[in-house]
Amino acid sequence: MKVADILTTKGSSVVSIGPDRPVHEAMRLLVEHNIGALLVLDGKGTISGILSERDLLRAAAADPHRLASASVTDLMTAEVVTTSADTDIRELMDVMTERRIRHLPVLARGAVCGLVSIGDIVNALRRSVEAENQQLHAYIAGTTV
Repeated sequence: MKVADILTTKGSSVVSIGPDRPVHEAMRLLVEHNIGALLVLDGKGTISGILSERDLLRAAAADPHRLASASVTDLMTAEVVTTSADTDIRELMDVMTERRIRHLPVLARGAVCGLVSIGDIVNALRRSVEAENQQLHAYIAGTTV
């Protein structure tokens, strides 16, 4: 299974924010879209960073008052690990586990074409196992799926 398979099911839309926007706006977007991370894009659509719930929690734990006046660029993770649509899901899981990353932007020809989360991977694997299970049951019962 490849990242492209996940994007086919999930879709390629990505919620993003500009680096100079206030953190409270980023928090509203996270809640509104029920997501765990925002891609931070500059005016040209280039990745500047990623802002995750974890980034916000770390900042709040260090200085809760900072959230009131901080901009996205103040709290985002600037070194963004990316992947491509043809990356195998097992390789992706290894990278996410080793680097302790829960969200990875997907790039195609240098442009953002999606974002995958650890939850997306779990859902894809669950669907795959369920389909395999149905096929095995059908095979044992001598029926078609």
